[in-house]
Amino acid sequence: MPLETPVTVLVGENGTGKSTFMEALAIAAKLPAVGSSRLETDKTLMAQRRLVNRLRLMWRGRTHRGFFLRAEDFFGFQKQLASMRAEHEAEVARIDRDLAGSSNYARTLAKGPHRASIGQMEGRYGRNPDAASHGEAFLNLFAQRLVPQGLFLLDEPEAALSPQSQLGFLAMIRESVRTGSQFVIATHSPILMAIPGATIYSFDNGAVSPVGFDDLESVTLVRDFLQAPERYLRRIWEDQE
Repeated sequence: MPLETPVTVLVGENGTGKSTFMEALAIAAKLPAVGSSRLETDKTLMAQRRLVNRLRLMWRGRTHRGFFLRAEDFFGFQKQLASMRAEHEAEVARIDRDLAGSSNYARTLAKGPHRASIGQMEGRYGRNPDAASHGEAFLNLFAQRLVPQGLFLLDEPEAALSPQSQLGFLAMIRESVRTGSQFVIATHSPILMAIPGATIYSFDNGAVSPVGFDDLESVTLVRDFLQAPERYLRRIWEDQE
């Protein structure tokens, strides 16, 4: 399956193999996974590692930059950041209690490593990323980790993004493509499917095949629903009654 355009979009119903392929591709490309354990040793990815043995990657220009990001790993990463910050803040409070009789200089030295860690997290992910919306936190995380000429594999990134945030996400992809980066995105979002110039592969019907944006069933369904939502909703409500 050629991935020749700057953006390749993978579509299909759940269970058709999009995520399995993405995980295997990330392992084969030796990309780090954001917010999860190492893909090479993750015990839940045995089937994906078997698939890797059947993949043969051919590069026009090999890159070791980039990352693999799954929606569920992003939410886990947010919790991990909040937990790490809470631990450092708890240590700062403990030092103040335990060294209450010491000089300010001694307390400052003892708290230094924890203050530095908190400062690094704030500098990279914001002062309180847990208080930001998931969309804001996702876009900030994404922006911080984008590098020129990178390969970025994204599995259902729309899970953290509102429609408006998805448009901002598209703008970030466009700027990154201009620096020579490449994206492979598995998605259910018609907004992300509409990326100009993207190659779209469908995993439906037991085969992987290229498909045009206007030929996607999900796009047709959303268009029809937005034009006459009452028709679809009336049918659902009548069926339930």
